[in-house]
Formats: sequence, structure tokens, C-alpha cells
Amino acid sequence: MKTTKKGFTLIELIVVIAIIGVLAAILVPTMLGYVRKSKISSANSAASSVYKGINSALTELDEEGVDVGGLWILKWNGTVWAASTETTETDPTISTVVGSGKRFDKKVSNFFSDIKKIKKGECAIKDGGCIAFAGCTDKTYTGTYPGGIVTTDTYENYKDANYTNALKDAIAVAAGAKGVEATGTTRLTYAAPTDSNFKALYDGVGSAGQKGAASTTPSTPSAG
Repeated sequence: MKTTKKGFTLIELIVVIAIIGVLAAILVPTMLGYVRKSKISSANSAASSVYKGINSALTELDEEGVDVGGLWILKWNGTVWAASTETTETDPTISTVVGSGKRFDKKVSNFFSDIKKIKKGECAIKDGGCIAFAGCTDKTYTGTYPGGIVTTDTYENYKDANYTNALKDAIAVAAGAKGVEATGTTRLTYAAPTDSNFKALYDGVGSAGQKGAASTTPSTPSAG
């Protein structure tokens, strides 16, 4: 007995395609959101690791007799650190141990072996300790320490490797500032520090080198 194979009708195919389209419209944005959140988290985690590596390196350098005091902005270009100002090794300071093959670079790499995942970045050092770091893992995602600055709502404010603005905000947060949402936007603004030490670092972002000696005169941190 001859049988006839029955396929899908045109209407059935249209219904199936429509269902697939609806599911895609629901799932694709959700999946993209998860990917974005994961990359932001990864960038912030990497920034935290660099921050910890820098502080560990500074502790060891201090124990080795290097003067790690003062206010410094150090730049990372994806390969080496730079401190701009050079002094003599007879009176070693941060600037003499920063650079290709030098102690600071080696120590930070030892403490965080994946440092080269950060394409560009900067850190702020205040009297022997790193107070803030910002770095980008690519042109879209930047991470900071202190955290809470770059989020799924604010990451676009720091894209295109805008790590300098991210570092300014991180320094402000380290000084005690709280983010205030700008009217009609998702951007958080942070008041510039009023403390003289934090302000010197805040104003010096974007230019590697020493920004002065840390002042011992207390002043009121920014309230945000």
C-alpha cells in the first residue's frame, strides 16, 4: 500500500518561525546583559588585583630601603610602568625603581601575573600606599579600585579607554566622596576632593610623576 508523506504546511512553518523570533527577542538581550555584566566584573576584579599587587610591591620596596613616600601618579601602558621623574639610585625613590626590568615592575608582575590583561591604566600613590587604580581591559570596559564606580549602568561613561576619568572618580571615592546621579542620566558624579593630598593626585591624573610630598596637615574629605 502506497503511503504519502505529509510535511509542514505553510501556516505551521510561519507559526514556528514566529515563535523562534519571539524567543530570540527575549533571550538575546538577556544573554548580552550577562556577557556585559561578566566583562565589567572581570575588569573590576583585575583592577582590584593590580591594586593589591602595587601595595605588596610598595611594602617590599619600603623594606628594601626605597623611599616610597610622597604623592605619585604611575602610568601603565600594557607593558611597563612609568613614573616620569628620574632621580639617582644613591637616594632611591619610587621613580628610580619603576620602568622596564626594574624592581617595581617585576614585583607587581610577580604578585599579579595577569597584569598584561590590563591594556592601559594609572594608579595614585599616597605616602607609601596605592589609594586608587583604574585600567581598561579593552576599549569598552574599564575597571577601578575602589569599586562600585563602573557598573552596568555607568560603564559607557568610561568606554574608549577612558581610564583617566575613572581614576579621578576612584580617587574621589577614596577621599570619601559619594556618587550623585546627574539629572536625567545614569552617570554618577563625584565631588573633587578638598583634602590637599587627594586633590594633588586628583589634579595630577593623566601625567605620570611625583605630585608633591604628602602633607600631614589634616583637612576635611569631600562629602560627595
